[in-house]
Amino acid sequence: MSAEVSIGDGARLAPHPLRAAVLGEVHARPFTPVESPRRILHFAFDTAGEATQADRAALADFCARRQLEPLKPTAKQHRVTLGGTALRWEQHSEFTTYTWELPSEREPPFHPAASTLAAPMASLPQPGPLLVALDLHLMVDNNQKKIAVEHLFDRASLAVAENSDGAALFATDFQADPSGFVRILLLDRGLGLERAGALVQRIVELETYRTLALLGLPEAQRLSPSIGRIEQRLVEVTEEMRRTDKLVDNHRLLDELTELAGELEAGAAASLFRFGASRAYNEIVQMRLQTIGERKVEGFPTWSSFLARRMAPAMRTCVTTEERQTQLSEKLARAANLLRTRVDVELEQQNRDLLKSMNERTRLQLRLQTTVEGLSVAAVSYYVVGLFGYLVKGLHDKGVPVDVSLATALFVPVAVLAIWFVVRRIRRRNIAGGG
Repeated sequence: MSAEVSIGDGARLAPHPLRAAVLGEVHARPFTPVESPRRILHFAFDTAGEATQADRAALADFCARRQLEPLKPTAKQHRVTLGGTALRWEQHSEFTTYTWELPSEREPPFHPAASTLAAPMASLPQPGPLLVALDLHLMVDNNQKKIAVEHLFDRASLAVAENSDGAALFATDFQADPSGFVRILLLDRGLGLERAGALVQRIVELETYRTLALLGLPEAQRLSPSIGRIEQRLVEVTEEMRRTDKLVDNHRLLDELTELAGELEAGAAASLFRFGASRAYNEIVQMRLQTIGERKVEGFPTWSSFLARRMAPAMRTCVTTEERQTQLSEKLARAANLLRTRVDVELEQQNRDLLKSMNERTRLQLRLQTTVEGLSVAAVSYYVVGLFGYLVKGLHDKGVPVDVSLATALFVPVAVLAIWFVVRRIRRRNIAGGG
């Protein structure tokens, strides 16, 4: 499909890089005509991650060895014919499907068994864990010989419905038969090739997406005990918060809340994709049921009513689990913020008391320093005056006319003032250098 647009005289408009992909997506999985009677064996495998490329390579090799139409490098679906059998391959974001359309004679429903018809699937390596194995038998409804569907399926879980105009009847019990296949009977009452192909594909997709949607339920069940334990511990922690006022206890509770929040977020991150995918698959199931347009068959529940009773609770469990995770995360955050605020206030109070104590010690040190300075001035002055006295006495002994006692007495205030000035200057210089 060309993405360029011609506007005359050989001129073309340059397309957006994704225009071709967007246009082609609408036609990526077209309905293919199906002629009744027909057996449809449908398989879906988990091919998340590296299994996707391995599966693509295996199918490409399968087609090459049998000289079938080659698989295009970017193709998401491929259809080939092997004699009277057709294979339809489709690759999705997390799974891959193989749908085999096999010829069927006008035999009793599901005869022969699907296990004897599934041999072609063994010619391909299994691409991943099996999710869906479906045996759909498309038969012409013969008014001369009515088929009793209640004898083919488990009556307790049998769901039967007609399409919107009654041109088809479809029935299943959604249970695996002894071979592991979920069996669906589709009776053609005048559908025509195209409508039969469309209805077959929608029913196959319905069963596939139903299974994929329910993958979220085991994940919800796995997380439920952990979420319940975290909820209970949160109640205990908040109750303990009311009774404790010690910093060490608040630190311990804050560490425990952080650990609980980490455990909860790890589970939420691991289940984020699964729950989101389950919601999307469930929406597709509901859309397929609406498109088919079911009509009730007397005495049997429709597919919609049956799935509403069995599937809707599972989906609600997934939604509820996700909501519990979100609400619990918010509660843990609020409790942790409350504790963190309390710890910060206590730390600020401790810091204030510490600063107050440091200020008091500083004042005491200043007083002590002043006292030491005074003593230092007195001591140094005493020694300087003594030295001056020895000097004056020596001069007196040499005949210099000087009164030793008077000179020494007069020198005392001079020495004290000079030494006090020097000590004070030294102290100011040291303070200025330290600042």
